[in-house]
Amino acid sequence: MRAQIDKEKQEDKYIMKEGRSIETILAHAGTCWDEHTGAVSMPVFQTATFRHPALGQSTGYDYSRSGNPNRTVLEETMALLEGGERALAFSSGMAAIDCFLRLLKPGDTVIATEDPYGGTVRLLEKVYREIGIEVKFIDTSDLKAVKEALHKRPKAIFVESPTNPLLKIADIRAISEAAQQVGALTVVDNTFLTSWFQKPLALGADIVIYSATKYLSGHNDVLAGLIVAKTKEMGEKLYFYQNSTGAVPGPWDCWLVLRGLKTLSLRLDRQQHNAQIVAEWLTRQPQVKRVFYPGLKTHPGHALLESQSSGSGSIVSFEVKDPGLVPRILSSVEVFLFAESLGGVESLITFPAAQTHAEMDVDVRLNLGINDCLLRLSLGIEDVQDLMDDLGSAING
Repeated sequence: MRAQIDKEKQEDKYIMKEGRSIETILAHAGTCWDEHTGAVSMPVFQTATFRHPALGQSTGYDYSRSGNPNRTVLEETMALLEGGERALAFSSGMAAIDCFLRLLKPGDTVIATEDPYGGTVRLLEKVYREIGIEVKFIDTSDLKAVKEALHKRPKAIFVESPTNPLLKIADIRAISEAAQQVGALTVVDNTFLTSWFQKPLALGADIVIYSATKYLSGHNDVLAGLIVAKTKEMGEKLYFYQNSTGAVPGPWDCWLVLRGLKTLSLRLDRQQHNAQIVAEWLTRQPQVKRVFYPGLKTHPGHALLESQSSGSGSIVSFEVKDPGLVPRILSSVEVFLFAESLGGVESLITFPAAQTHAEMDVDVRLNLGINDCLLRLSLGIEDVQDLMDDLGSAING
């Protein structure tokens, strides 16, 4: 019993108290955990199991699937950042989404954003629909359509905002209020903005989900996912599935995400700065037909985003006029890397039709606007002039 009490006291020291600024919480995530050595950086507890002091006594840990100090620090830090009661870490963003979906039973309905990450569509359509979950995809940037869908009393509504890759903006506050009236959960994938720019729980959502692989870690070197629940009760329900299915990150993965969190504010501010400049520059390029970026005043969701978020993020999508330009651009860029994923310090370029959304039904994909002329950029922290020069050379030959 004494060991358990000591652990709780120690946790109080390595989690920053409420009232501190988000920058301070991020910078100190996991610091001064080891009082024995005074190590500033938290050690990696690379262990599967933990020794018990004696029968009936525990250090607070027994098996790393159920809990590990590195995971505890990551989860507690994320709960504090998001303003939730409990956070849970997973081995990937898809594992986090899967955990939420386990709350549903055969016969339940889930409403989902119609143009989310392709892996989300695959999970909903080819796994959960197959076991009796009804899935309805709608344009969640259309509040009227959302309210009409909610009249059928779904179990939950799953919202991406901004969406991937078309960057549509949903009214999270209004959707949450409407969902609450019919007893539906509001779940928001906040991967693109993170809590640095947007806090869905404060806007009324019940659950926020992340692919921590992206901005939270920020270095393209770890796979991880996170869920933050608004209430303790929901957190307990989700923990049951997390522990039962075991799709958890290892201690080193948790350490890497914590390392990334320390520079989140610095990285995102620089990345957004680059995105704004590149997006504005793209609108002036003769070979570019259309630019998707909510930071542009011409974006249909610009005003709504400003009302619920403090930033526009660093994802920019654009259409070229000729699909024949796409292969040339992808093979010609040198600073941008032609690769899957997003959110790292390196700028990436992706062709959604052939990569992130390749498994989506072709007619559905084209109807949404994810066509063979669409490219997605994830802006990194490089010099913005180098980025424009590189992209300009690739686009214009």
